Amino acid sequence: MIRVFASRLGRLLLGAWVIMLVTSLSGLNLVTVGSHHAPASTSSLKLVLVNSTDGLAHWGQSVTFNVSTTATPEPNVSLKCYQNGTLVLGAVAGFYPSYPWPDSKTFILSSPTWTGGSASCTAALYYFSGRKTVTLTTMDVPVSA
Repeated sequence: MIRVFASRLGRLLLGAWVIMLVTSLSGLNLVTVGSHHAPASTSSLKLVLVNSTDGLAHWGQSVTFNVSTTATPEPNVSLKCYQNGTLVLGAVAGFYPSYPWPDSKTFILSSPTWTGGSASCTAALYYFSGRKTVTLTTMDVPVSA
């Protein structure tokens, strides 16, 4: 072992180790490392009550969302509503100009399986990145009877 450190290679390795130790302890970083983090984005999702008379969402009424994000030019919104743990409404819409069904940005709070009553809903703002779905933000949307 002493012969290894006595050789040129051993001294070189010891010197490199000392430099790494000193620079890491002092906070000095001599090696640049590429970051794989995406730039920070800002996103917001706000509920818009289309035909509420009291400022609350009710079964049978309609809602839409004001969407803003710097993460993607093609944001989507999903709305899922549950009654007693059972999914009673699942709907999605694209909130960008080239979305092929522009009239679908309004969600009607009813379905064949949701024939009345209150529900717990969650809206999610998301986009597709290749095969992955990236959720930017979510919000609870309580629906009264």
